Amino acid sequence: MSTLMMILLLLVALVIGLVVGYMAMNVLSKKKIASSGSLASRIIDEAKKEAENITKESMLQAKENLLKVKTEFEKDTRERKEELDAVERRIRSKEENLEKRMDGLSQKENNIENRERGLIQKEQSLQDKHEQMNRNIEEQKEKLQKIAGISSEEAKNMLIQSMESEARIEAATTIRKIEEEAKRTADKKASEIISYSIQRYAGEFVAENTVSVVNLPSDEMKGRIIGREGRNIRAIEAATGIDLIVDDTPEAVVLSSFDPIRREVARISLERLISDGRIHPGRIEDIVKKVRTEVDTIIRETGERTCFDVGVHDVNPEIVTLIGSLKFRRSFSQNVLQHSIEVAHLTGMMAAELKMNVKEAKRAGLLHDIGKAIDHEIEGPHATIGADFARRFGEAPKIVQAIATHHDDGRTNTLLGVLVQAADTLSAARPGARREMLESYVKRLEELEAIANSFNGVDKCFAIQAGREIRIMVENEKISDNDAVMLCRDIVKKIETDLTYPGQIRVTVIRETRVTDYAK
Repeated sequence: MSTLMMILLLLVALVIGLVVGYMAMNVLSKKKIASSGSLASRIIDEAKKEAENITKESMLQAKENLLKVKTEFEKDTRERKEELDAVERRIRSKEENLEKRMDGLSQKENNIENRERGLIQKEQSLQDKHEQMNRNIEEQKEKLQKIAGISSEEAKNMLIQSMESEARIEAATTIRKIEEEAKRTADKKASEIISYSIQRYAGEFVAENTVSVVNLPSDEMKGRIIGREGRNIRAIEAATGIDLIVDDTPEAVVLSSFDPIRREVARISLERLISDGRIHPGRIEDIVKKVRTEVDTIIRETGERTCFDVGVHDVNPEIVTLIGSLKFRRSFSQNVLQHSIEVAHLTGMMAAELKMNVKEAKRAGLLHDIGKAIDHEIEGPHATIGADFARRFGEAPKIVQAIATHHDDGRTNTLLGVLVQAADTLSAARPGARREMLESYVKRLEELEAIANSFNGVDKCFAIQAGREIRIMVENEKISDNDAVMLCRDIVKKIETDLTYPGQIRVTVIRETRVTDYAK
């Protein structure tokens, strides 16, 4: 019972609590609704007031902006008006200036028209006077022709003919005097320059031997050089590019090659192999390689030293190498490098006498024979080869032309080329410069005289001055003066075609008329 009662009491209490809570909630909700209404009314009032304030502020701001725009518009209007007023003033001033100019131009046009009318009147008067003068001159001419008995054209022709004859006589006399004076002065000056240059320069007369011979300590060394089944001699020839001749010459072998540098490399290599004693293909290749490097160094140093001694600078390294290689080249047993140095000095001395560029002259003289360093590799005359090589490596056109024409006697040669040609001839022709065997020397003289005797009308001929000149006596009954000139040219052409000779050969044809009578 007690439990049931307790449950009932709890239920009753719960119901009462719910009712009380519901009633309390209704009271609270009414209070909240009342408070919310009052709050909403306050918010609405505040919003209205704020909206009114915003509206007032917007109206004020709009009025301020309107005033500002109005002010700016008025300002722009005033500025535009001022600009337009200024433009209008400028236009008015220009119109005034144009009106003034137009007035001035109209005045000038009036003045010009007046002047033109005056000039026309003067021209008309001058023309009338000129016509009157022409009529007077014609009347005077007619009177003079009647008095002289010849026409004006005939008198003019007579005067022109007399003046032409006198002018020709005077011109011929003047030309003859100038030519004679130029010949005397040129011959004298050339002789002085050449003599002075030869006296100032004295070169060595002794040339090196052109045959490469290697001396051996004994004849037994020939067998070691040949090697077993000739392997050593084949290795030497393959490595150096020369022909090694082992013959019956006691204690010597001969090196033969068209290239003097190869021959020099082979000579030095063979001498080192002989002194070392170890001769086999491997050792031969090592020695030849080292010697070739040393010879290249010698060539380069020789070229640099030569350029420095002569005074020629800024030379391309390829040309310096060619100059150094001329040390091993010979022409008619004359060392080409020594010959080039002599030509450089002689050309420089003659250029100094003629007030020319001495450095340019020495450069042309030193480089004139560089073609001989490679003429065995390239076909053509050494002058053309050297000129092409010099042009390729940046030498000046004057130097290139002097190299190309130093064997050319034509009229296209320059003064520098003539100096190089003269110096080349002097260096080659001085005593002892070039040695030739007696047999070849006599043979050349005989061939020279035989060429001259092969022409009709030749009576006698003599080769003189060591074969550098030939004098030919002709029969005056068969050969006239004009024929003598043609005969000289034909002989020169045949000599150039058939003979090989250093320098140049002078050909002199002599024709004389002898009249003999007896006094009885």
